[in-house]
Amino acid sequence: MNRKLGGIFASVCALAMLAVWAAPANAQEESKEKPPLYTYVSDWTIPRAHWADMEKNDAADGPLLDKAVADGTIVGYGSDINLVHQPEGSTHDEWWSATSMAGVLKVLEGFYKSGSTTTTVLAGATKHSDAIYVSRHYHWHSGSFKGAYTRVASYKLKADAPDDAIEILSKNLFDPLLEKLLADGTILEYEIDIEAIHTENPGTFWVTFVAANAEGLDKFNAALRDSNKAAPLAFPAFDSMVDFTPHRDGLESSIGTYK
Repeated sequence: MNRKLGGIFASVCALAMLAVWAAPANAQEESKEKPPLYTYVSDWTIPRAHWADMEKNDAADGPLLDKAVADGTIVGYGSDINLVHQPEGSTHDEWWSATSMAGVLKVLEGFYKSGSTTTTVLAGATKHSDAIYVSRHYHWHSGSFKGAYTRVASYKLKADAPDDAIEILSKNLFDPLLEKLLADGTILEYEIDIEAIHTENPGTFWVTFVAANAEGLDKFNAALRDSNKAAPLAFPAFDSMVDFTPHRDGLESSIGTYK
């Protein structure tokens, strides 16, 4: 068997195995499918001299966001500082999540009405962009956090990936790994996102988790290696569905609150 045919055979076997694993999981999940989680993210590129002003700006948004959590409009919010800068990339972001698009947009409307979207520090940003994501695979610990680290990985599905590729990968790879780390306190939150409003390639998805501390990042890497050893056929299936050429990672310092 030549190497190319061997690779195809391995991928087919891996996909078949994932389908077998997914069957009972699907039966269990159908009756308790989570509502969609919508997240609005506003990215900003702020000159370094004004980073302290951005921190004050985020703090000033707290009362509006706290009220939205208290009345059930949103389920969480936070802000991040990018730790791995790129020439054209953002330096800061602010986000909030709700189980409806209406909840997300109600908070956005509140910011517009309050005038906080036109503060001096935001007006001085050199770049700005927004995105709205949606997830059905997520979980978190309630409470507030500070000094945490958010790890973001973006991936793009291959053109011939199954229509339910993200569902298969989430239920059989991402969810089991991240739920275990959530249970032992290594991470505080995770979600597997696609865009609700497409501004990127529709095949793009994001795997995001918040580590409680820097040690949590090392624990995640170790757990990922252990998972690969425990389910060696699962990772070839991942490779068969994902085009790694546009893959990118991000690392951020984070504060936030979840209901």
